[in-house]
Amino acid sequence: MLPKIPVGERVRDRRRRLGRTQAVLAGLCGITTDYLSQIERGLKTPSGDVLARLAAELQVPVGTLLGDTGPEHAPATPSGSSRVVQALLQRHGACHPVPPGELRARVEHAWKVWQTSPRRFTEAEALLPDLIRDVEGTVRALRASNDATARREALRIAADLYGLLRSYYRRTGRPDLSLMVADRALRAAEDADDPLRVGAARWNLGHVLLAQPGSKQDAADVAMDASHDLAALDMPAATALRGALELVAVVAQARARRPWAARERLAAAAVPLARRTGESNVHWTVFGPTNVMLHAVNVEMTDGDATEGLRLADRIDATQLPSRERQFTFGLEVARCYDLRRDDAAVLVHLLELEQLAPEDLQRSPLGRELVTSLLGRVRPTYRPQATGLAQRLQLL
Repeated sequence: MLPKIPVGERVRDRRRRLGRTQAVLAGLCGITTDYLSQIERGLKTPSGDVLARLAAELQVPVGTLLGDTGPEHAPATPSGSSRVVQALLQRHGACHPVPPGELRARVEHAWKVWQTSPRRFTEAEALLPDLIRDVEGTVRALRASNDATARREALRIAADLYGLLRSYYRRTGRPDLSLMVADRALRAAEDADDPLRVGAARWNLGHVLLAQPGSKQDAADVAMDASHDLAALDMPAATALRGALELVAVVAQARARRPWAARERLAAAAVPLARRTGESNVHWTVFGPTNVMLHAVNVEMTDGDATEGLRLADRIDATQLPSRERQFTFGLEVARCYDLRRDDAAVLVHLLELEQLAPEDLQRSPLGRELVTSLLGRVRPTYRPQATGLAQRLQLL
């Protein structure tokens, strides 16, 4: 039991300083707005798990919310580089168009960094501001151009960039900007009259909606409408996108506490599509048999069935996936399954491996920080030094 201290006042003060509404913070932490309101008013004392999530999203160590009067650490989970935020929110006038081939190479390089670098946040933040400026400036410059081919390619490039930004902003605590760029991606794809990119943009929008409280069904509807529209395209890329969209619906059903429906969709829709496509990374969706299996683990973890989740996990080799993020998410979900079984040694081993794989992702992961906080509360003395060291590196102590 946590001590009866005015945690709520500190949560409210920090939330207001960051300019976030209760609805946004509650959604990021996976709690209701009413519950957060009761915490802030001192009517409820948050559990250790909820406290860890609040601290992660409010960019402070847990100790700060508990009343630690020592100096504040640097923000543990920055809400995104201010330069990347400003670059999106500023209006970029028409500039001398950057050649589409050059822009395409830069966007694809940014995507490669985002999917493969262990320091992807730091490296992406060095690339994105100038890339946003050049892509948006080029799109505006080509609006009145007679070169329809160049204009369409610039719009395609913009849709691809906005897809990356959707992922970036969501993971840096800006769901508002994540929704904004998901909408921009869809409009750019539609203006380019590119059905594959329209499908990819709706996949991105589905992921944004999955993170919004009460929008799980909306996410599933968006995904299934997009999949239906792509069914008429007889090409491998369309098949892979349909599979990725099916996985959005699977996650929505699992989170809606309908695991049986999620399992049925995996078996009846996702698995056959994965067999047809093989491993792929069409529009950076990482769809294929391995990702389908990863989602099967997610369904069992969400349902609280750690035994089945770990049984499935033992059959998966995620090391060959083109996305380090997907590898990280899989490892984190395996750690969560061990946490459900209170196998602290296995939890610690997996968290330390994740720190090596993607240190910046672990630092920004509410679930990862929650697992570390829970571990500290019950770990045996044998493992306490390692657990404490990890918590300190994540600025939880």
